[in-house]
Amino acid sequence: MVTPSSRGSENPAPSSVRRWRRRLADEREEAKVYRDLATRRSGEERQILLGLAEAEERHAAHWAGLLGDDAGRVRRGAARMRLLAFLARRFGSVFVLALAQRAETRSPYRSDADATAAMAADERVHEEVVRGLAARGRARVSGTFRAAVFGANDGLVSNLALVLGVIGGGASPPTVVLTGVAGLLAGALSMGAGEYVSVRSQRELLAASSPDVRDAHAILRELDVNANELALVYRARGVPPEEAHRRAAAVLRSDDPSSAALVADQVQGEDGYDVVGTGVGAALSSFCFFASGAAVPVLPFLFGLSGVAALAVAGLLVGLALLLTGATVGVLSGGPPLRRALRQLAIGAGAAATTYGLGLLVGAAVG
Repeated sequence: MVTPSSRGSENPAPSSVRRWRRRLADEREEAKVYRDLATRRSGEERQILLGLAEAEERHAAHWAGLLGDDAGRVRRGAARMRLLAFLARRFGSVFVLALAQRAETRSPYRSDADATAAMAADERVHEEVVRGLAARGRARVSGTFRAAVFGANDGLVSNLALVLGVIGGGASPPTVVLTGVAGLLAGALSMGAGEYVSVRSQRELLAASSPDVRDAHAILRELDVNANELALVYRARGVPPEEAHRRAAAVLRSDDPSSAALVADQVQGEDGYDVVGTGVGAALSSFCFFASGAAVPVLPFLFGLSGVAALAVAGLLVGLALLLTGATVGVLSGGPPLRRALRQLAIGAGAAATTYGLGLLVGAAVG
């Protein structure tokens, strides 16, 4: 740890003091985030998060040592770090880990002359550690989350496009409401049924590809050790020949009854059912989120608005919802939320404008 007497200057510039204080506050806040997340985890994940917290506390000690008597009162961290701490205390979800990953990615230590090379290296490693933890959470929620995001986005875009299409064709407000509600119900039921069939089919495909380990332990005892047919199982799953022989030999040498399960785990790879989710969960998620999204364009008409006012309010509400879903995808994927939000908005606006234009053409043709 750096002590006050070891500072480069006994009278550091005010700008340096302010920067050190900001770094100190941020590190303390970040350590708090990891400790709060650790309270909601157990086993290995808990120990990893506590290790990250200890590393951030070492970094805080570095800035406290530079500041010495100039440290002053304990300050609050940056707004984004305080938000992370709040979310970690309340939820402790994969979204918090995704945000923490982005925070580690933006570490300023590589360009800060007052930070040590070890601190900069720590932050780079922390980014990968948090990425790994977030990946576990992403795998657990990816199936249901995918259905929810697609459902909400499809509901917003398709029903807005449908409503604008019939308005462009000259439909009356009651017809617009009826069309919007019918589109909501039809789309939600279709999305829910489609997700159920899709996920069930994918799980059945995975089951067909999973190793069959029935009576595997008895079979292992009867294998010809010299021929080692077990290596072919690994090779059939894409393992290189030398590695396949090494794994097979290790299993054959083992007297552990769980060797069969070990074979199944090793040859199955990283593709698992958690990534796919359950059919019922995906169907319910898709149905509910599609219905929620599809209801947004209809709300202004249900509350009695019509004409340009209804269109403006519907467009504004759908635009905000598209920005939210895009930003949510960005946060969970570790990408830039603003860019994802604007991309989602642009896609939705393009689809709605196209449908409205087609509605005008059809209305003019049949009018």
